[in-house]
Amino acid sequence: MYRRKQRIWKPILLWLAVFLGTTPSRADTNAPLVQVATTSCPPFVIVDGESFRGLSIFLWDEIARSLEIEYEIREYTLKDMVDAVANGQADVAVSCLSITREREEIVDFSHSFYETHLAIGAKESSAAKAITGVFFSEQFLIAIGIVFGAAVFIGGAFYLLEHRENTKLYAMKTRAGKLIEAFIIGLLFVTRGPIRFYEFKTSVARVLAALLAVASTITIASITAVLASAFTLDQLKSRVAGPQDLTHVRVGAVAASTGSRYLESRGIPHQVFEEREALLNALNSGRLDAVVSDEAVLNYTIKQGKEQGRYESLIVLPHNFEKQNYGLALKDESPYIELLNQTLLAARKSPAWKDELARYLGESGTQSWLP
Repeated sequence: MYRRKQRIWKPILLWLAVFLGTTPSRADTNAPLVQVATTSCPPFVIVDGESFRGLSIFLWDEIARSLEIEYEIREYTLKDMVDAVANGQADVAVSCLSITREREEIVDFSHSFYETHLAIGAKESSAAKAITGVFFSEQFLIAIGIVFGAAVFIGGAFYLLEHRENTKLYAMKTRAGKLIEAFIIGLLFVTRGPIRFYEFKTSVARVLAALLAVASTITIASITAVLASAFTLDQLKSRVAGPQDLTHVRVGAVAASTGSRYLESRGIPHQVFEEREALLNALNSGRLDAVVSDEAVLNYTIKQGKEQGRYESLIVLPHNFEKQNYGLALKDESPYIELLNQTLLAARKSPAWKDELARYLGESGTQSWLP
């Protein structure tokens, strides 16, 4: 628990009157502290022992300073934090809490103070492991299967039509040798394009060669596209290239988070973790192939971990999806949400807030704040 006291210069504790339902004449210095619920979510809430800092804490502190109130902070899990506000154990939730329809059913949200997206964290493979993985990937094996299957079919068709009459294409003396030549002819059709029609002796084989000239062009283009996809940079770095790959790998998310709800809504089985650190540790140790979380939080946490010698092989994929807006939460149908919004808007417009965004997230992070 962390307690922050503001020195009261005015006799009226406006915020206490708001949250505790008192009239100004009843608010005094002996009134209970405002209860703030939070959960660890760097860089928005960073837990240092029993103290808290970060972007959301800074923003809340600016609000509290403006309203001249006293408060204390208690740490919860993400789900318990929302429940604490909903059942009245806490007056306000301050963290990286995304505004969602499901949460709106049990709490009221302030205006958004930061916009981000969901992103995927994955483990970067070594070069040797990545290349090996590509050669055994589903895409690569399908492409090879198509090539060999088409080569057998085409080569077999020409063999039946030509092997008795065409001693130039089928020069081997044994039947096995002629079958090998037939497979090579089919393979050349699939990978290089058709053999010239006049190489064949029978009319049917020449017509078939002409028809396959068109089909082989399409086949070669399709196979090239599949193989190019298998050898993209993202595929070489990770088994996961984007959201479409999450159904094929072991994926995790924080319990009751928007990442977990995104996976649930798409029927993607996943493991849930109460804390983000445990989630990333599972990814780092190889127990997970991917994690889904808020992009700003994921980037910051992995970056900080790398600076401490951890998460050195973890990366955030360059695929943002499912926009998220962070807000503060009050009890459902709170009559005081407008007062909170007015104070929040003023705090968000201050130069100090923009400076904090740049300090924690860099210049790029200031592009996602909502002025």
